[in-house]
Amino acid sequence: MTKKRIFISFAMEDSKYRDFLVGQSRLDHSPFEFVDMSVKQPWASSWKTQCRTKIKGCDGVIVLLSKNTYYADGARWEIKCSKEEGIPMIGMYVPSNERGINPPEISGNKIIEWSWANIKNFINSL
Repeated sequence: MTKKRIFISFAMEDSKYRDFLVGQSRLDHSPFEFVDMSVKQPWASSWKTQCRTKIKGCDGVIVLLSKNTYYADGARWEIKCSKEEGIPMIGMYVPSNERGINPPEISGNKIIEWSWANIKNFINSL
């Protein structure tokens, strides 16, 4: 099976959930696998150009949604960029008990609960 290239968009305060998702994909019994293309640290002034290039090279985008996402300008820009580039995108609540206000940029996209089956279905649909 060819691994899909996935961009993970998240608020910096939620980086542990990105780490959990990437770790989960590496488990022997994980029903899904992907190549993580997320931005792990903020770039200098040219980060938007570099980020757009990364997003354009991906098969899909997973947006980690939490109470922090609405206030995360970088994550909101990544969502907007993904839409502009026509990259398939899904939102996923992290953690499911701390939902905040979803940023308007994610509207029109499916939002799922974090589960192996839901992630697998999205990745296999790409």
